Amino acid sequence: MPTNKFTLMFVAFLGVQLLSVPSAKALEVLTAKELASHCALMVNETEGVDGQYCVRYIQGFIDGAIATDARVMLNAESAIAGEETFTERAIRTRMPNRIDRSRAAGLAGFCLGDPLPLREVVNVVVADLAAQQIKLDNRDKDEPAMEVVYKSLMKNYPCKE
Repeated sequence: MPTNKFTLMFVAFLGVQLLSVPSAKALEVLTAKELASHCALMVNETEGVDGQYCVRYIQGFIDGAIATDARVMLNAESAIAGEETFTERAIRTRMPNRIDRSRAAGLAGFCLGDPLPLREVVNVVVADLAAQQIKLDNRDKDEPAMEVVYKSLMKNYPCKE
């Protein structure tokens, strides 16, 4: 009998603890204003923490867009083709190769070409961020950084058909 009482008390205690834990929140969205503040410091301290934050955010955005689009493209092509063998699925689900990534770049809405120095792309995006911040200084609303980076890439690096 004492074991059942202990178990019941433990379950009740655990239930109370679980109810007191705050619910998980979505990731906090980085605003264009926050990214612009890091990027503004990049000019004087390229290798500093803020400069690297700015460069790595933009690089991560580009890498993520291209990798995701390549995967979506390969999955869509596979679905259109119909049934696939185990070997075909294994080949499709491995990391997309260079040709797949370049074919998928058009899905992202921007094409950077090969080779293009990361620093050049970052400088263009940072200039657009700074220009946007001048426009937004009188407004309360601030766009997510990912939207501003995406618009800048589409504007400055359109895909040629």
